[in-house]
Amino acid sequence: MVLTTPLIAYLAARGPTDVVCTPAASALLSNNPYVRETIVYDKRAADRGVGGFMRLASTLRARHYDAAYHAQGSSRSSALSTAARIRDRVGFATSAGRLLYTTRIAPIDNMHHAARLLSLGTRDPLAAMPREQLRPRLYPGESERAAVDALLGAARGDRLVALAPGSVWATKRWPYYAELSALLRDDARIVIVGGEGDRELATAIVAATNGRAIDATGKLSLLASAELIGRCALLVTNDSAPDHLASAMNTPTVAVFGPTVPEFGFGPLAERAAVAGHLGLACRPCDRHGPQKCPLGHWRCMREITAAHVADLSRTILSS
Repeated sequence: MVLTTPLIAYLAARGPTDVVCTPAASALLSNNPYVRETIVYDKRAADRGVGGFMRLASTLRARHYDAAYHAQGSSRSSALSTAARIRDRVGFATSAGRLLYTTRIAPIDNMHHAARLLSLGTRDPLAAMPREQLRPRLYPGESERAAVDALLGAARGDRLVALAPGSVWATKRWPYYAELSALLRDDARIVIVGGEGDRELATAIVAATNGRAIDATGKLSLLASAELIGRCALLVTNDSAPDHLASAMNTPTVAVFGPTVPEFGFGPLAERAAVAGHLGLACRPCDRHGPQKCPLGHWRCMREITAAHVADLSRTILSS
């Protein structure tokens, strides 16, 4: 959803734009000035089953939309826009729902995914777009600002560096965040962002900073996490969601890539950013997402990226 916001802004310049999405994704669109309405499709609860599908299709059909742009690409969403009798249905030629599209766009591999998504609107994957137009945008509101104020407390005036040590893919979790926090603890106040599942990683980071780091894992919504990241002088992150939150808030970023590479389309888009990656491995990249275990058993792509190297990249950005 974060990387879809440039497409939403592009379409909104051409007419009122509504977004159909899950409850979790809808929260990320709060306060977005380019979204006329967010239509929640709760397919696992209130809208589950054929009945929920048909109710939503009927709602969409009554609105007489001119076009549907399928950023997510599932068969369910293409069936929904077809059932809603939206004549112009645009999506990627490789998507699961492609058979029901009226216009199919061929995605280009060596392109940022935000640009790929934007190409659905331009209908030309080679259309030249300025980098600023590709950068996503999020709009935290008063409730998110209040939540971050409460979390930071007396540290609100401190220089902050955020660390995002987690990832749902095990091989994408760089293992030296605690060591990095020890190297950077005199440069800035460390704050750890992530979900409930990242608490153990956060505990090690707090210990490495002699208890001075602020553990925000599991304490903020995604939009409030974006607000927190937006207040930081730097984010150090894996190839994971916080990278995109930082891009949306234009927070300087150091992104650590192991089994994946930025060329897959998910690197940082902040104005100031650096990527740490092991350039000397023939086995890299090994997977589009990052496997749960290293296929060769050595995991050198992450183990051999040192904390000192990432600290040097971080200090270069902090001093620029």
